[in-house]
Amino acid sequence: MQYRGDKNGTRLSVLGFGCMRFPQKGRSIDIEETAREIREAIDAGVNYFDTAYIYGGSEAALGEILARDGLREKVYLATKLPQYLVGSRAALDRYFDEQLSRLRTDHIDYYLMHHLTDVAMWEKLKAVGAVEWIEEKKKSGAIRNVGFSYHGGTDGFLKILNDYDWDICQIQYNYFDEYAQAGVDGLKAAAQKGVPVVIMEPLRGGKLVNMLPERAKEIMRESGRGWSPAEWSFRWLYDQPEVTVVLSGMNSQEMVRENCRTADEARVGTLTQADREVLKRVTDAIRASDRVGCTGCRYCMPCPKGVDIPGAFRCYNAMFIESPHQGRFQYAQTVGLTKEPAFASQCIRCGKCEKHCPQQIPIREKLKEADRALRPLPYRIGINIVRRFMFRKTKKTEQPS
Repeated sequence: MQYRGDKNGTRLSVLGFGCMRFPQKGRSIDIEETAREIREAIDAGVNYFDTAYIYGGSEAALGEILARDGLREKVYLATKLPQYLVGSRAALDRYFDEQLSRLRTDHIDYYLMHHLTDVAMWEKLKAVGAVEWIEEKKKSGAIRNVGFSYHGGTDGFLKILNDYDWDICQIQYNYFDEYAQAGVDGLKAAAQKGVPVVIMEPLRGGKLVNMLPERAKEIMRESGRGWSPAEWSFRWLYDQPEVTVVLSGMNSQEMVRENCRTADEARVGTLTQADREVLKRVTDAIRASDRVGCTGCRYCMPCPKGVDIPGAFRCYNAMFIESPHQGRFQYAQTVGLTKEPAFASQCIRCGKCEKHCPQQIPIREKLKEADRALRPLPYRIGINIVRRFMFRKTKKTEQPS
């Protein structure tokens, strides 16, 4: 197993165990099968385990397993504050204490603010005293490192990154989403500040394995490398020195073994130009069903009315590459759930963006088309309800009872 250091020199395994998709037995987590996979991963050198408050049963299952045979002392445990549920200082303690109890531990090695999509969410946490609370927990040793996980656009990521002395951050990143969400610019900015980057969704929830077009699979086979689609994805990430840990939601022993082997073999700088060309052709094959030929270059940005143009087109294309629901969900998450929404409907047709587009896309017409498809009435209603909940006023002065 390879290891890369955090800000304090702690050696973290380049493969992290994502704990959102533990094997199931009926409607519950299969504890014994999960324990076998976790033990195999630890024996192979995996030492970073990532869970969250809202991963159904995950924290409790992980706590039970790590309490066996001294396993807790062999790993670094990461979990996440459900910031979208926090409206007061009292809530910070309530959720944290519950997580400690579930995980059967007296400290969290890496505690992340979960699912930030906009700097306003971080500002809301600051308003209830989160910064002071974090510092108190770090001083007591209950939290060793603090970070955030992110699902918004690049600009929002950079604002949050630069607003606090973070110990770690977590972003969605893979060869298909190189320019989506925080993207490669966010990755490099974090690395430049010395903030370790944990990668989630390296396989896009399995879609870069299970939903690859046949032509994409053929391109990989024809390369002669003999790598599985998952291995291609991981090797692309491990090739980048800015990447610290890559999470994988492993739910079989075979998956654990393959991913550990890849993490042991892959090195920075070993991906050849020919390999990169293979992945470019694979990406082109996936995008063959795109409705808009947007490459995510962002030359069209910033929009004077705040429209996230590449974000809208990425989600519109996802409706046809993945499913209508997935595209609409991603649009709601990354474009709609920001303090200042960035919907395509905000376009005033000034045409500034089209003057800078290298692909010569008729952006104004395509934005109108995308917004109609991405926000049918039920989604518009749902987004508005969630926005009212997420950006409600907080109670700064409430203290724990």
